[in-house]
Amino acid sequence: MDYRSYEKRLEYLLELVEKNRFRSIEDVAANFGCSTRTVKRMLTHLRENGHDIQYDRLGKKYFIKKEE
Repeated sequence: MDYRSYEKRLEYLLELVEKNRFRSIEDVAANFGCSTRTVKRMLTHLRENGHDIQYDRLGKKYFIKKEE
């Protein structure tokens, strides 16, 4: 995967999280045609770049924590 397509996937992944449409790592990995580990690395990359992405165990979904 080249850098440009990786960046587009990161943007799409962030959009999924922002719109509460990111339900499972497995679904995203299947959609991207990559491994679940790659999706986890992408989430880590987004977190390192300042996005406060959290996982809700009860709701089984990812979300961006709002600042209070």
